[in-house]
Amino acid sequence: MRSTKIFLCALVSASALALSISSRSPDRNQRIVIAASMVLDGKGGVLRDTRIVIEGPKIVAIDPKAGPVDYDLRGLTVLPGWIDAHVHITWSFGRDGKNAGQGGTTQEAAYASASNAWLTLMSGFTTVQSVGSLGDVPLRDAIAKGLLPGPRILTAIEPLTGRGEQTGTPDEIRAFVRKQKEAGADLIKIYASGGMTRGTMTMSEEQLNAACDESRKQGLRTLVHAFRDAVRAATLAGCTEIEHGLGASDEDLKLIAERGMYLDPQAGLLLAAYLENKEGFSLHPTTRKRALRR
Repeated sequence: MRSTKIFLCALVSASALALSISSRSPDRNQRIVIAASMVLDGKGGVLRDTRIVIEGPKIVAIDPKAGPVDYDLRGLTVLPGWIDAHVHITWSFGRDGKNAGQGGTTQEAAYASASNAWLTLMSGFTTVQSVGSLGDVPLRDAIAKGLLPGPRILTAIEPLTGRGEQTGTPDEIRAFVRKQKEAGADLIKIYASGGMTRGTMTMSEEQLNAACDESRKQGLRTLVHAFRDAVRAATLAGCTEIEHGLGASDEDLKLIAERGMYLDPQAGLLLAAYLENKEGFSLHPTTRKRALRR
């Protein structure tokens, strides 16, 4: 129990430090020294009784003799900021307690987005991948400028939603990818199948090939919402990451590993979130469809 308390205290302290840095405009010349009893280096190693030297946005040295100390975290453990690879940081519940999804454009929705960013940062996450919302962009940019406290946000902006032939021709899909690049997208989100209860493919292999190939040419990663047959199709298309992956066979999983792709199954948590908040999702058919499609 004691070690758990120490860990939680360290996480809060590290989050508070991140907050103090992110809540003001970054100073490239600012130097900060953190003293810590234990540092997890992010590579499996543990450093003891040392100091971390930060200049601007980067760690430039680990030096037990560095000074003066700006943040004394001795007695605590410092670890690298966590990364959440799948969030919808601008989604929230409306005044009626129902899921507003990404459609909220009210002042309350804007405040909720800022609150989501704050709570995410204070939970120890310093980078998140937000997989599709126009509202991500102003929030991302405000945080990057130091106007709001929050994690670094990587966003897909508008997702490419598979709708069979209506998704578009390969050339039209390539144009969509370029449009997202011009709009400032950090990655491309692709819905290659339906939701958890309707996981059939919603894009052809030719369409998937075009989306992932053009994304590579634009220097963008691809995150593919894929169930069942869509898992293998996205893998063969050379996409970067499979999201969910329900219904994938052992052979599909071996192929993912052979191709050096990533699988983000979100095992358990996604379903738990819907079950715990079922009243907020259940009475709005449109938002329920959105949730299942995730």
